[in-house]
Amino acid sequence: MESINYKKLFGGIYLNKKVLVTGHSGFKGSWFCKWLDLMGAEVLGYSLEPNTNPNHFENLDLKCKSIFCDIKDLEKLKNIILEFKPEIIFHFAAQPLVRISYLQPYETIQTNIIGSTNLLEIIRKVDFVKAFVNITSDKCYENKELENKAYAESDSLGGYDIYSASKACSELVTASYRDSFFNLDNYKITHNILIATCRAGNVIGGGDWSLDRLIPDIVKSIVDKKKVLIRNPKAVRPWQHVLEPLSGYLLVGQFLLEEKKEFARAWNFGPQIDSEIYVEDLVKKIKKYWDSFEYEIEQNKSNPHEANFLKLDSSFAKNILGWKPIFDIEKCLEKTISWYKDFYEKNKINTVEDIQEFIVEAKRKKLKWCDDKSK
Repeated sequence: MESINYKKLFGGIYLNKKVLVTGHSGFKGSWFCKWLDLMGAEVLGYSLEPNTNPNHFENLDLKCKSIFCDIKDLEKLKNIILEFKPEIIFHFAAQPLVRISYLQPYETIQTNIIGSTNLLEIIRKVDFVKAFVNITSDKCYENKELENKAYAESDSLGGYDIYSASKACSELVTASYRDSFFNLDNYKITHNILIATCRAGNVIGGGDWSLDRLIPDIVKSIVDKKKVLIRNPKAVRPWQHVLEPLSGYLLVGQFLLEEKKEFARAWNFGPQIDSEIYVEDLVKKIKKYWDSFEYEIEQNKSNPHEANFLKLDSSFAKNILGWKPIFDIEKCLEKTISWYKDFYEKNKINTVEDIQEFIVEAKRKKLKWCDDKSK
């Protein structure tokens, strides 16, 4: 595979940049930190300790420093930020699971809304943070569950379940802080901070062992030699490899650090159309790559409500950012399942190789963010 000059990606903006990543010990956060490591960023991670065994974070050779503490701890968070003085913050820390929000509604609200507010309240009182990117969720939309409806950034926010509502509220709070304290009309006059939010689909990839997620459930069933139960076989989700939205987050961060205030807004990062498929169809596709499991449809009618249809319209990111998804659904599943198979069968971590292959494919598609030639 061709060599990559990681330090030139995204215009070289992340080389030696001081980056704070909250939720860095989680699935998406750990992939994100590894990519930042490769690009030569100075990363500080702030999160709770990993809550699964195994977990992706502890299997990576990360250079970043870690602070294990709760995002709800305002004083601790403030002291860490004042000491580290990050130039950009990527906020991943969250209670990320719909079904857990039914069991822990108060904790979900505290983490997902107050946690975001804590960061916004801190950065409005400092002069060294230049950009803030809040990672929320596709579930922040007021989902009317229309099969042919793809939600765009201009659509209404809402949430049937506590998790979805908390992410919608995080979006609203962020927008309110932007309007009230970081107004774009006053940029470089009364403040120097640009703020964006990012919404992605159902992210999959190697290294996720979270509860109540389809791919981890299948992997656990294979390891434990048990039949996997499928809760919502006819639900449609926007499935995408973890690297797809991460490339979008990094691209937004680049433009904010380059002081392009028109990019301080909400962004959708969804997959290709062929990746918006039924849960059961996805399970059948997975069996092509790892057939060591059987499944059955769960008949429990008392399960809490989960949306049946959810699609994202990412045309704004494609047309304005120059972003687009790289992997189709088959490549996404191939890379995901290969990661787990090599982990269990060869004790091998494919994270760096997957990042490299993703970048090579992006270069083949001539995306500007992956131009790594010297200038």
